[in-house]
Amino acid sequence: MNAPRTNALDLEHYWMPFTDNRRFKRAPKLVASARDMYYTITDGRQVLDGLATLWCVNAGHCRPRIVEAIRAQAGVLDFASSFSLGHPLPFRVAARVAELAPPGMSHVFFTNSGSEAVDTALKIALAYHRLRGEGTRTRFIGRERGYHGVNLGGISVSGVPANRRAFAGALLPAVDHLRHTQDLAQPRVRARLRRHGRRARR
Repeated sequence: MNAPRTNALDLEHYWMPFTDNRRFKRAPKLVASARDMYYTITDGRQVLDGLATLWCVNAGHCRPRIVEAIRAQAGVLDFASSFSLGHPLPFRVAARVAELAPPGMSHVFFTNSGSEAVDTALKIALAYHRLRGEGTRTRFIGRERGYHGVNLGGISVSGVPANRRAFAGALLPAVDHLRHTQDLAQPRVRARLRRHGRRARR
């Protein structure tokens, strides 16, 4: 067994998702910390987190009230499975979400990511039709150029050609795609397609 390297960061063993790993490891972008809307990179520069870390920290990074709430909860209960076991707080949060949702949307299913949410929605749709006695309704409709995550179900209904080609033969079989709604006459749309080596099909 190799001894761990202690004097330098070894980038070899972590296989990063949705990333060109070879390119990243040639010129790594590493975050040291974050505060409010900004990352601090390991070289000291501040960079705006314009995506709120894939929409997970919309209130900002390291906000004192949120940090204290996390710390307090970890001191009481850090984690409990939701498989036939419950804790009061998820039920309270679900009730608050249901209050904000439009009429008729009164149930909440929590997931860990957008990719998991899409695959869960696909399963719920299949189960719903089976319970109604319509188990043959198994076809999904996606949209060309639409993105729905990195799981096999999400890639199946997505319309990202490169993702679909990479997993051809392993995707869900009963999926069709509607035409995209991008305006190909817009120069910025055509420029983006050229950058990614795709033909602007009308």
